[in-house]
Order: sequence, then structure tokens, then C-alpha cells
Amino acid sequence: MTYLLYIDPGTGSMLFSVAIGAAATLYFLAKKAIISLKVFFSGKKSGVTQSAGYKPYVIYSEGKQYWNTFLPVVEEFEKRGVPLEFYTSSKDDPVFENKYEHVHAEFIGEGNAAFARLNMMTAGFVLMTTPGLDVYQLKRSRNVKHYSHVLHMPNDATTYRLFGLDFFDSVLLTGDYQKEDIRFLEKQRGINEKDLVTVGCPYLDVYKKNIQSIPDEENHPFTVLVSPSWGDIGILKKYGEALLDPLSQTGWRIIVRPHPQSKKNEADMLERLSARYKDNPNIVWDYERQNIYSLKKADIMISDFSGIIFDYTFLCDKPVMYVNAGMDLRPYDAYDLGDKELWQYKVLREFGTELKEEQFPKIKEVIQSLSDSKELAEKRHAAKAQAWMHEGEAGKNIADYMINTLSKISEETNE
Repeated sequence: MTYLLYIDPGTGSMLFSVAIGAAATLYFLAKKAIISLKVFFSGKKSGVTQSAGYKPYVIYSEGKQYWNTFLPVVEEFEKRGVPLEFYTSSKDDPVFENKYEHVHAEFIGEGNAAFARLNMMTAGFVLMTTPGLDVYQLKRSRNVKHYSHVLHMPNDATTYRLFGLDFFDSVLLTGDYQKEDIRFLEKQRGINEKDLVTVGCPYLDVYKKNIQSIPDEENHPFTVLVSPSWGDIGILKKYGEALLDPLSQTGWRIIVRPHPQSKKNEADMLERLSARYKDNPNIVWDYERQNIYSLKKADIMISDFSGIIFDYTFLCDKPVMYVNAGMDLRPYDAYDLGDKELWQYKVLREFGTELKEEQFPKIKEVIQSLSDSKELAEKRHAAKAQAWMHEGEAGKNIADYMINTLSKISEETNE
């Protein structure tokens, strides 16, 4: 009798991921063992073990989408002539396009393969945007002195998945307002206080320079930018045709910029909508890596709870409309804040205009009736002052903190 073994695609993918992770782990354990044996037979002390694989400063990037967050830091290290290791999980990371003298870039794989490498590295100061240290697959290496998380958004620091920031040694903030909620959760959960340092927002510093270099359009058509988040409560998935049909009939240029995650998780939805509007010249789809070109063209933005609202508001100083899709906070740190309202919701209500589903059929009239008042502009400026501090100085501030922190640690341990 012949027996057939069937493994469903999901289970097969998981098993493959585990196998790759295990292989990577064995590889790096073997590599570490070889170094240890060399040190043992040389008769030298453990300090040499550290020097053999020790990296004073390491940046880990999950992918090329985070390059603009790290770019000002990388350039600051290069300018100062300080060696920096840049690990990335993107083979085509923009870091490889630059010929740096003091910055060494290396592709370390994706997923479990990358985590296996990171979990056993020997380093002084490690900077990353990846949350969930010591919560998921990413574990603290006992040979790393300091882990730091740099925020890649100017909105609330509690919108990560549960315990996203708990076990870092420091968190680098874009604005002072983010400290209060982190301190609240530390006290509530009985965990150690982290070093909270407001450094600014590096990617907004980059975007500001880049967007200013884009020339204004000749014969500029009135443009609406639809830029949602992803998932069940993202406006593109939740409303789809109900929102885009009336927009497509306005005669205006409508730029639809799906969240990058939608291409991976909502491909069927994007295919359906693209096919529906393929013959409509008013609908333009934007999948560019950088959002600044669409931001520059837009006269008004429609979004939900996506952080791109703040990019547009702070860089372009133009009106926004938001659809309150009702974000479920239970999987996020913000849920443990209790009844406290998130800063981003509060200020969005102040400088934005809510768009209700029943207004969709008359959306052209709704948008035309909006007036960008002096009061709305003042609210936008106030939000920017709170959330984007130290404008233009993030790269310098982060490099200063990394170097000063490691120097202090070295002094305390007499290294």
C-alpha cells in the first residue's frame, strides 16, 4: 500500500523557515566555536575573542524601506571617520550603491537567517528600527553592550505590537511627548527604565531636502492623494470601490498609493481595483519606494490612521481628510494605556477633517467646501513642533548618542 504525505503550503513554509533558521544557527555557532578554539590555543585572554569579531557600532535594517531613517546616521559616521557595520536584510539595499570608506555593509539574510546572525553577534552599540527585542525571534546577544531602538515615525511610540520596546536599553524619539507613555508602561509592567532621548526624525530630515528639490508641476491639475494603511480597517480594503468610484468621477487626478504591505498581503484586492479603473485616466497608482513625489503633487490627502498623514502634514503643510475606521488597539502597547487617548488621534481631530462614509457619494462637493483656515494651519504647525523636534539634526544627534554611550560603558567597565 502506498501512503502519500501531504503538507499544506502554510505548514510547509513554516517548516522551511525553521530549517533555514536552524542551518544558519549551526553555521554561526560553528564559526564562533572555531574563533574560540583559536583564542584558546593561542593562550590569549578573552579580550582577543572580542576583538576578533567585535563591532563597536552596528546598524541593522530590516529592509530598504528604512534606508532614509538610517542614511543621516550613516553619513555622520562616514564624515567623522568612525567605523560602522551596516547589516541589512535587503540584497538591493541602497547602502550598497554608495562607496563608503568607513561604513561596511553586509547582507545577512532574511527572517530567521538574519535573526540567527544577530542573536549571536558581538558588538558595542546596536541600533535598529525592529521592535520586539527578546519578545519574538530577535533575542539579546549576551555579547552586545547596548541595544537602541530608533523610531521611524513621528506619531505615538505605543503603536507597536505588545512589548515592542520593553527590552531595549534606549529608545530614540522624534519628540518629547513620546516619553510619557513609555514611562507609564515601564511602571505598569515593572520593567527597567530605558534611556529616552529625543533626537529628531531622520527620515523626515531626508524627505525635507528631497522634496524641496522636486520642481513644481507646470499646468498642475487638482490632485487628491489616497494613502491608506493596510489590513481590514485600511480605507482601501474596507471601502474600495465605494470611495474610489465617486473620486474617479470628479475629473481630478486621483493618486492611489497603497501601503507597501498591501502588495504582500492584499494583492487580490489591489488586482481587483486596478482592473476596475484601468481605463480611467484620472486614477494613478503609485508604488514608488519614496512617497515624496506623490506628496509634492497632492493638494489634499485622504487617509485613515496611516503615519503618512504626518509626513504630508509636516512636509507639505496642506489639509488632510481622514476616515475614522476604528483601529482595534488590543494587539498594541497603546491598549495598556487604558482610557488615555493617543496623541495622534487627538491632533488629527484638531488639524484634519473627518470624512464619513455617507459623504462618499458627494465627495467632490465635500472637498470643494473645505477651507484651509488659519486655525487649521496653526494646529498643523503646533503638531509638527511637538512631534518633529531638532529638525535637520537627527543624524548628528543619533551619532553623538551612540558614540558617547559606548564611551561611557567602556569607562564604567574599564575597557
